[in-house]
Amino acid sequence: MNALPGRMLMHVFGRAARALSPRTARVCRNTPHSIRGLAGSARPTGLRCEAGLPEVHRAVHIRTVGSGGGPEALELTTLPLPWDELGPSDVLIRVASAGVNRPDVLQRRGLYPHPPGHSPLPGLEVSGHVVALGPSVPLHRLALGDAVCALTNGGGYAEFCVAPHEQCLPIPVGLSTTEAACVPETFFTCWHNLMQQANIFGERLLDRPQPSVLIHGGSSGIGTTAIQLCRAFGVDVLATAGSKMKCRVCMDIGSRVALNYREIESWDEAVLEATAGQGVDVILDMVCGSYAQRNLRALKVGGRLAVIGSNGGYSATNLDLKSLMRKRLTIGGSTLRARETALKGTIASELLSSVWPLFDRRDLRVLLDSSFPLEKAPEAHRRMESGAHIGKIALLVDQPGSGML
Repeated sequence: MNALPGRMLMHVFGRAARALSPRTARVCRNTPHSIRGLAGSARPTGLRCEAGLPEVHRAVHIRTVGSGGGPEALELTTLPLPWDELGPSDVLIRVASAGVNRPDVLQRRGLYPHPPGHSPLPGLEVSGHVVALGPSVPLHRLALGDAVCALTNGGGYAEFCVAPHEQCLPIPVGLSTTEAACVPETFFTCWHNLMQQANIFGERLLDRPQPSVLIHGGSSGIGTTAIQLCRAFGVDVLATAGSKMKCRVCMDIGSRVALNYREIESWDEAVLEATAGQGVDVILDMVCGSYAQRNLRALKVGGRLAVIGSNGGYSATNLDLKSLMRKRLTIGGSTLRARETALKGTIASELLSSVWPLFDRRDLRVLLDSSFPLEKAPEAHRRMESGAHIGKIALLVDQPGSGML
């Protein structure tokens, strides 16, 4: 089907295409007020669409946002399919599995609200099959039935989820749908912050001679991804983690040095010792807070601090900026969710060409800590907040057969 003219697209996506069925209308009346805006959407015309799609689906919403909302704030409900979110360049995915990430927890607690225009439902990464395509999705990019993993704009904790086609990637060879659902958020984040970004002199990590990196939280989903990714590109990897067992995991997947921060308070001194007093080129930090000054100390001249989280708090006290100037350091912060689709599309393209072949060669794997049925999303959040997990946590949504593609 040829793409529709722009004027016709505005007409199609700017109105309700048909009246709601009695069943959908009943669901809309019973929809919780916090997600009432998602209810009542009608299917746009002009789609390439799989036959026989249901009118409603199961989804997890946040019953009470903020006020330190605990995991019990996650509630399974029934909603119409998210046709109102489907733009001309988007696809609708029948979700097999969804990844659980720290931003989901922060959103539930009211600390990381969804950007305007994004789904208010949690869930930033999924795997599954394409069941509908907007009229502007290029024919060579995706087709009905394609197995994909995708970085979403929210809404992943559901049986159906919308994603921009630019943020969809084929499921890597050899991964189950559960493993594939745990790939997009961490790999997009790590590739962007470790490989794409540069210091103030325009040097990227791989431009530096004998590049080195320190990964905080090395046993987390981000950490296990970052360690493997850097190792695969020949980067010398150091990591911190919170137990001897977690440190062993970091070493097993490619870290040359793993420091137990519960036993070694002066881990910055240990980093300098392990690097002959030079420090590392890049630090990937999801702790912030009290780590700030020690991070500056552990960086090499011309090094870069990439802050992607603040588990240790947002304030950095007693920060000595002398080392920042003397060592010509760069400090950068980044969140990915609100960034433009074009940037995420560029990341996806680079991942496909540079990283996906590493899955084919078994140089990369997904460390899956645990998985939970969709209705057990609160338990998945409790597992994440416990800090006991190693690697990724997933929700099982639709798992026919073995889950292998």
